[in-house]
Amino acid sequence: MSGEVDLRVDIAGIKMKNPVMTASGTYGFGLDYLQYYDVNELGAVVVKSITKNRREGNPPPRVIETPAGVLNSIGLANPGIDCFIEEIIPQMDIVQVPIIVSIAGDEIEEYVELASRLDKQDRVSALEINISCPNVEKGGLEFSTSAEQVEELTSSVRKATNLPIIVKLSPNVTDIVEIAQAAAAGGADALSLINTVLGMVIDIHKRRPMLGNKKGGLAGPAIRPIAVRMVWEVSQAVEIPVIGMGGICTAEDALQFIMAGASAVAVGTWNFVNPTAPVDIINGLRDFCLKEGIKEIKDLIGCAWK
Repeated sequence: MSGEVDLRVDIAGIKMKNPVMTASGTYGFGLDYLQYYDVNELGAVVVKSITKNRREGNPPPRVIETPAGVLNSIGLANPGIDCFIEEIIPQMDIVQVPIIVSIAGDEIEEYVELASRLDKQDRVSALEINISCPNVEKGGLEFSTSAEQVEELTSSVRKATNLPIIVKLSPNVTDIVEIAQAAAAGGADALSLINTVLGMVIDIHKRRPMLGNKKGGLAGPAIRPIAVRMVWEVSQAVEIPVIGMGGICTAEDALQFIMAGASAVAVGTWNFVNPTAPVDIINGLRDFCLKEGIKEIKDLIGCAWK
């Protein structure tokens, strides 16, 4: 039909009506956003990272504003896997789009246990393996900076579940392509990048770091050019889909990632600034395609490579 645009994408068997997702850590479990729009307009919902046991997170202050972004040190605060399965998943029946659960742990065995338990949950469509949180003492960057450990962890999780596995990569590495290839070799079905960039802000009057945990992860528009560059490099080096994120605020931002090679995008920090940002971006993508005569959004994936 004239005037229609096909925004559908398929990420490792995860069928999405459009390429716009939420980024883990910024969207909770999606229930708080129901007052702003129907979450079923999204391509998929990625919930905050779940760990084996409940975590209170890092000491406050946990979030401070920076030029063109925020610095956070939440520390993977979450209710734990038991609470998530028993109390939160039943509340998510209203979410009919794919639900992707982010998991994190201190040891490989924890990731394996989480993957095994979530494999049995019908409402879970895929797992995002968070190996890149910079705000925890164990796990986190310990895994993400070693290609050998990334491949081992991914392979171990792969054996524990039949769900699609998305490995979330850190920008705080010397060669993100090497890490991406290791995740793919370990059995990852897709990659998401980037997580936050490690940073610090000093209070010059108190003469000490402003965050309770001293350092944290920089997110928001400030990191977008870094993220676009890394998506460009990784998407051309692996044969699995890439999900791009990092400072996406508008449809124009999302299009940069898609043209750089991302098959889907995730909105993170901007959810706090504009709660309707994800649906605004979906509408913006549709409008762009109509204006440019693009019939399928898939035709734009990696088009900037040429």
